Amino acid sequence: MENQKIIPIEDCDATCSGSDTSLDNLRNSLLDKTTSVQMADWFKAFSDPTRLRIIDALLQRELCVHDLTVLLDMGQSAISHQLRSLRNMRIVKRRKEGKTVYYSLDDGHIEQIFIQTLQHIKHE
Repeated sequence: MENQKIIPIEDCDATCSGSDTSLDNLRNSLLDKTTSVQMADWFKAFSDPTRLRIIDALLQRELCVHDLTVLLDMGQSAISHQLRSLRNMRIVKRRKEGKTVYYSLDDGHIEQIFIQTLQHIKHE
C-alpha cells in the first residue's frame, strides 16, 4: 500500500473505474426495494424521542397508558398516539386485563436493538 498514489476524494468519481470484481453476486444479496422501505419505516419509529422514552420505560416492565403518562409527564392522548404508532410497527404489543390495557415490547429483538444502539452512542 505504501507505493499506491492517494487520490483526493473529490477526484475519485472522475478517476475511479471501479473494482476488478463482478458486482452481480453483491447486487443479488442486497435488500430488495420493498424490504428497504419497510426497514426505513421501522427505523423512523426510533427517530422520535418520545417513542424512545416509551420503549425505555417498557424495557423495565409492562405498563399501562396511565403509568406512562405519569412517568413521562405527558398527556394521555399523546402517549396513546405514540403507542399506536409503535404497535403498528410491531415494536410494542398490548394485553387487556379488564378495562386496563398493558403495553410491553413485542419481542426480544426490540430490547437488543435498543440496548445495542444505546451502547453504541455511549461508546467513545
